[in-house]
Amino acid sequence: MPASAARASFAAFGVRWGVRAMRLVGLILGLWLGLGAVAHAQPAKPIPVKVVVLTTFEIGAVTGDRPGEFQPWVEGLPLTETIAVPGLRHPARYSPKDGVLGVMTDMRARARESVAALLLDKRFDFSKTYWLVAGIAGVDPKAASIGSAAWARYVVDADPIYEVDDREIPADWPYGLYALETERPNVKGSAEGSSGMVWALNWRLVDWAYGLTAKVEIPDHPGLAALRAPYVGDPNAQRPPFVLKGEALGATRFWHGAKRTQWAQDWVKLWTDGAGVFVMTDCEDQGILDVLDLYAKAGRVDFQRVMVLRTASNYSRPPLGAPAFPRAFHDEGAVSAFDSAYRVGSVVVRELTARWDRYEANTPDMTAIGGTAK
Repeated sequence: MPASAARASFAAFGVRWGVRAMRLVGLILGLWLGLGAVAHAQPAKPIPVKVVVLTTFEIGAVTGDRPGEFQPWVEGLPLTETIAVPGLRHPARYSPKDGVLGVMTDMRARARESVAALLLDKRFDFSKTYWLVAGIAGVDPKAASIGSAAWARYVVDADPIYEVDDREIPADWPYGLYALETERPNVKGSAEGSSGMVWALNWRLVDWAYGLTAKVEIPDHPGLAALRAPYVGDPNAQRPPFVLKGEALGATRFWHGAKRTQWAQDWVKLWTDGAGVFVMTDCEDQGILDVLDLYAKAGRVDFQRVMVLRTASNYSRPPLGAPAFPRAFHDEGAVSAFDSAYRVGSVVVRELTARWDRYEANTPDMTAIGGTAK
């Protein structure tokens, strides 16, 4: 090959090699820059939730039809955004404007797993969140009337329990229900490995919430008056609906009757060492509080910011001297209880969110009452 041709061939090879080298350098540089960008990218910041409202069920849709527990909150606050949360059977609803997250947990044991699933979702920051459990319940006619709303100071678990067939209980026992690791009723036992059994809520926060809502007017109507009328031996059962403080007893089974109400009164007194008074019976609070307490110990929840508001849909026993049946649950009572849960609870939610600069760092007490948010 002539020298000139060789030189030309070599030059062409050099050009091709140079182009490929530049492409390789460019690729390496691009990859390096891309990796650098990934390394310096910040993860999405969790949503700081001011208030979580926990309800347990709905009748039909969550908007536009007959309301249950959840619909008044969705439409009333309103909760405008829908957020799917893994582990929840129903989408959560959120208000970006107010920082309020509404959740329908489902009933009984499902409430426990729903709250756990919510707390495991890393999209939310619950470090400063206030928690409001707002649902309907049965009420002791000795304490209050249908439609009334009670702020709990204690939640007591009634699920870990021994039970003797009512036809076989000893003659000197008041009922056949008694604590684990005991041998008779009204002895405080142990439920280690099963439950915390009793949770004392922040009394200062409870007093604040009660003080804020004590004068909230809960509508009365002839249907409620008719349900109250037979309870002539129970003055509080005959009052129009009102707001009070009193304990919530959680049991996954629905129970009713004079003997069971006596047991509930005794059970709450036993596990609170005489400090608590049975007012409301529901099916979820024990599971919800157990989960919130566990996650509080892990630093994910501030347990001092947990509130439980239960509203009366039915009485826990018949009028004195009357048989336990007919039916204990009535539509008039449920409708009133749905309304009063939102009517009373929303006052607290609006106050917290409207004055977040006051309540973000400092949990309120009675000294913080300065008028409710409109």
